[in-house]
Amino acid sequence: MKKLTLLASCALSLVACATQPVDKMGLKSLPTLATVSERYQAYNVEMVEVTGGRFWAPYDGPADERYRMRPPIDLSDPKLIALAKHLGPSLMRVSGTWANNTYLEAEGENLSSPPAGFVQILTRDQWRGVVNFSKAVDAPIVTSFAVSNGTRDAHGVWQTEQSQRLVDLTLDNDGEIYAAEFFNEVNMPTAAPEMPEDYDADRYASEFRAFKQWARKALPDMKILGPGGVSEGRPKEQVPVATHGARKRLPSEELLKRLPNEVDAFSYHFYAIVSQRCESIGIGVAQKDEALTHTWLDMTLRDYAFYEALRDKYEPGKPIWNTETAQASCGGSPWAATFLDSFRYLNQLGLLAQKGVEVVMHNTLAASDYGLIDGDTLTPRPNYWSAVLWRKVMGNTVLTSPLSPDKDLKVYAHCLRDEPGGVGLLAMNISNGQIELPVGYSSNVWLMTGEPVDTKSVRVNGVEPVINTSGEIVGLNPQANSNGVSIPGQAIAFIAVPDVANSACL
Repeated sequence: MKKLTLLASCALSLVACATQPVDKMGLKSLPTLATVSERYQAYNVEMVEVTGGRFWAPYDGPADERYRMRPPIDLSDPKLIALAKHLGPSLMRVSGTWANNTYLEAEGENLSSPPAGFVQILTRDQWRGVVNFSKAVDAPIVTSFAVSNGTRDAHGVWQTEQSQRLVDLTLDNDGEIYAAEFFNEVNMPTAAPEMPEDYDADRYASEFRAFKQWARKALPDMKILGPGGVSEGRPKEQVPVATHGARKRLPSEELLKRLPNEVDAFSYHFYAIVSQRCESIGIGVAQKDEALTHTWLDMTLRDYAFYEALRDKYEPGKPIWNTETAQASCGGSPWAATFLDSFRYLNQLGLLAQKGVEVVMHNTLAASDYGLIDGDTLTPRPNYWSAVLWRKVMGNTVLTSPLSPDKDLKVYAHCLRDEPGGVGLLAMNISNGQIELPVGYSSNVWLMTGEPVDTKSVRVNGVEPVINTSGEIVGLNPQANSNGVSIPGQAIAFIAVPDVANSACL
């Protein structure tokens, strides 16, 4: 009877029947897989960017040049503020290896060189700039604290004076430290100069307890993150070697054994490999001809699985944060600044969201080749536009991926942002040929293309988006689509499907 009624309706309205959605991908019934933070897509501004100093050198210098002096980043620049606003709400992590040994001046100090046991100087105005930027772009601060020899007493015991000074200056300027790791990459004190030569897991455990006791009093609402390990759970030949003195790496598990159930969120860092700047380390470098392979794109799952197992064992039930990640460590390869890396950037966001990782912090916002923005010209790079479109389409409820029509079309699904019942899709074609995605519903599409694929510019629906002088985005308009979506080879599509009525998204 229902079938006869439908046929009768079709006879009366052929147009309506012709446009009736056919849910070939099962979008209406996709179940919830996980949820992520409203501030899921976050970014790093390295402490050395704030202070100025030796950071990763551009590729226009000598072949063996690893670092180059850079001036402090201007966080008051209206264009940089406008660019960051389009990524918000977010989180802004100010940390990195350099933060471990940075000295914050006291009121009235104006030092020309850092005190003994420190390497950089952070002026009070520079930190006020961080706080003001954070408030302007709706990105509360995530940080870590100085632990180098200059913070220690005559017996080598870590003291809270520098940490308290940073907290006081933040609060005096109405800022917020949303979360913090004790110090950066605790399993690799080898990477930081001015650390005690005999630093070991027992010493870390004792100091972490002191840090936590201080932090709960100084900032009761601040989330304590840890351990913040990096480059573990991989073959030995892919692990960076010691870079300073005779200090040994500290396996995260040795730290966690001594400190179970101590953090609010379990944090780790991820780089699949190093850039050419660190080729001398001898573990290989990122290969451009592998950038669109499943192996490279899915590498993030390897380290995630290692750290997830540690979380389950020592911090069960705690959320996981990836507090630092990018295309390759040591500033990124030359193609980190191109559309070619947008496939990795977005695939990582898609995979980690499915795993329920609460926050992913990209390194960096605007420094070196892996920055979302060119720090010298403030030109948005392809990964910036990828981030903007993720923010526009992909909501915080993660859905099970629909079945892809092709193994080389990676498809992720979330509830559509700000559209109850709607579904947002991210589809990435890593093949050379066109692939049809049978969406079945009316949708709005943002098709990202680059010609060639390693271009430093990107087109969205054939137009290169820009930020105008008023700080507004121009050229990011969607294209209406009535049924399936054709995705060219080596292209990325964001697809907003509002009229699905998915019950998980209502």
